[in-house]
Amino acid sequence: MKITNIRLGKISVPLRVPFKTALRTVNSVEDVIVEIETDTGNVGYGEAPPTGVITGDTTDAILGAIKDHIGKAVIGRNIDDFEELMLSLNSCIAKNSSAKAAVDIALWDLYGQLCKIPVYKLLGKSRSSIVTDITISVNSPEEMAKDAINAIERGYDCLKIKVGANPELDVERLVAVRRAVKDKVKIRIDANQAWTPKQAVSILNKMQEHNLDIEFAEQPVKAQDLEGLKYVTDHSYVPILADESVFSPEDAVKIMQMRAADLVNIKLMKCGGIYNGLKIASASEIYGVECMIGCMLEAKVSVNAAVHLACAKSIITKIDLDGPLLCSEDPVIGGSIFNERLITVSDEPGLGIRGINGLKYID
Repeated sequence: MKITNIRLGKISVPLRVPFKTALRTVNSVEDVIVEIETDTGNVGYGEAPPTGVITGDTTDAILGAIKDHIGKAVIGRNIDDFEELMLSLNSCIAKNSSAKAAVDIALWDLYGQLCKIPVYKLLGKSRSSIVTDITISVNSPEEMAKDAINAIERGYDCLKIKVGANPELDVERLVAVRRAVKDKVKIRIDANQAWTPKQAVSILNKMQEHNLDIEFAEQPVKAQDLEGLKYVTDHSYVPILADESVFSPEDAVKIMQMRAADLVNIKLMKCGGIYNGLKIASASEIYGVECMIGCMLEAKVSVNAAVHLACAKSIITKIDLDGPLLCSEDPVIGGSIFNERLITVSDEPGLGIRGINGLKYID
């Protein structure tokens, strides 16, 4: 099975409601789709979101990286030379993690098709279904409480609450949400780098003093401030998860060695795909640090790949793969089944994607 061409396209999927964090507000998923074609007629699918505020990757940057660098590194090569393909992909251009992830996902899709086995079984199968949380966007305390109640009515038992915009309101936001949902659900929070280290400790400890029972707090401080992250981890009653600080296996290992966080988040768009996500999972097994697997605001192609990784590795104990569930429609044919909080992986060879409705190809 030889790679003959890479086709690029775009999808646009409206969200149910605006997605608001301390960093941005988004109304629709606007992602790049990768189709890798082969001489056997097999097609592998990948996806990359332009998340410039986090990864630095814009739509034009993703397209340029694939057209000018990544495509040249992989076209003409055989899928069964998989390790060499991965090495070429990861060395052909610096950074550009989202573009690499999209191609990485499509290559794993093809490799599974070649081996006639779903990717999660290829990676070691720990389970065939997972349960995700759902995100509550940062808004007024009253609106967030209403959104939390709506999530419970849809069957969710774990909420990820966005905080950090107007930090002085964050305790009030969580009090309103916890009062609305009582003790029915787990609550985890995500500050998206919004707090200073001392501010984070103060806010998190106040939350615990209010008996809000926070499962963990995600990325409370700036991504590059590992000493600040460690300070929060050492002084907070609430466990800390590193997210934006983890862009590579090397980042994850450094955080684990420093004990700068209690958990680490694997996001394929930040680490460059399944190949590097596996390395983070392996390091976590060695250091005994549990992982969450998360997503950007992505549609089902790339989130489906994360589902396969999550179903393969038992060290991944926290699931935050609600991207497709935040969308008002699903243009992706095939792949994992998203039934609200319950996600069931496909047993089709590769990643199980058969096509995408409304895909607009780019010349």
